[in-house]
Amino acid sequence: MKKPTPNPPEPDNNTTSPYASVDSKKLHDAADRALDFYLKPTAHIMSSANEPEPMYLANPRYNTESLLANASETLGSASEMLNNFAALLETSHRKTALGIAQVVMLGELAVNQALDHVELKDG
Repeated sequence: MKKPTPNPPEPDNNTTSPYASVDSKKLHDAADRALDFYLKPTAHIMSSANEPEPMYLANPRYNTESLLANASETLGSASEMLNNFAALLETSHRKTALGIAQVVMLGELAVNQALDHVELKDG
């Protein structure tokens, strides 16, 4: 009767550990560093030079009109997202989402009215 799989290879008596000599240890360490560099890039990503949007920092250089215009656009976007989300909900939850959207819309109207009253300063 024949075996379906062949016998495993005989162990070679000449095999050595990767740590048998100093050079193989250095080579192994270098390979580990290279693999870590390419397969664990989190340190390199976190050290990137991405700058945050300065509009959202406490910066006194931005005038009232710019801040109000940005707030108006943000509130308009939030209102639109809430209306789209409410369309996906069941009736009881839809009413809550639409109520929140209405409050956001009222905030947008107040910001727009404040924006209408802003006097531009030359400078």
